[in-house]
Amino acid sequence: MVLLLGGIAGGSYLALERYGSPAHAGTCVATGLGTSHRYTTDRVANAALISAIAVDRGMPPRAASIALATAYQESRLQNIDHGDRDSLGLFQQRPSQGWGTEEEIMDPIYSANAFYDALEQVEGYAQGDINDVAQEVQRSGFPEAYRDHETEGRLYASALTGQSGANLVCSLEDVGATVSPEQVRAEIARQFPRLTEAGRITTALAGAAESAPQVPGGAGATALVIDVGGDETLGWALANWAVARAADDAVVQVSYQGRVWDRAVRGEQAARWADADGGDSERVVVLVAGG
Repeated sequence: MVLLLGGIAGGSYLALERYGSPAHAGTCVATGLGTSHRYTTDRVANAALISAIAVDRGMPPRAASIALATAYQESRLQNIDHGDRDSLGLFQQRPSQGWGTEEEIMDPIYSANAFYDALEQVEGYAQGDINDVAQEVQRSGFPEAYRDHETEGRLYASALTGQSGANLVCSLEDVGATVSPEQVRAEIARQFPRLTEAGRITTALAGAAESAPQVPGGAGATALVIDVGGDETLGWALANWAVARAADDAVVQVSYQGRVWDRAVRGEQAARWADADGGDSERVVVLVAGG
């Protein structure tokens, strides 16, 4: 099946050269391995989704590293509706090569699951070279190109699968339009369906003042409390996921285990999660500017 699904990526360079990437307010940074990488928030939201699917499927963090390196090479982590021949989406998958219909491939959750379905057929993928494993799935015309994005793939996968704790930080503009906390709640269920259905992730709305260690002034925020049943790694995966989606979901603050990311913080302090006392330290608390 991996061979059947091959040959999808040969023209991604051409497509990206032609169309470029859209401007997007705000950036996010993941740090580790002696370096750091900065992505725009639209790319980080897609990286969060790709990583969430790996976590939800119970795959090793290496799977997310491979997927992120692949998606950046193929589409620069953008869900594009064009590419070489009939290539589409985050992974530039081709309907003509059996990856699914155009509509299915343009659904990031479907396309990420399709990638992981193929990845799981590669023997020893969790121990293999990231570039070589990605190439075995993709059959690209540029067989060494995935290697160029291995480091950032590993950094963002580490943060977004919860391996590196309070890692991901975003520098964002002030909240514009508010978002219903129920929409964020629904997005968690959409991106983590298995864990939600199994009861390993539960969510509830609560008062901000009772749940967060500190409430940003004038935020008018509602607290979305995420319980991960004491699974610290899963907790950090959800905490970093919420920061990665902050631009889309009007998130003003995320706190977990005595650490807090605050959207309003500027300057050097914005480059890290701060220490904080109080709040619900046993659960991920996401303050959303809406209600």
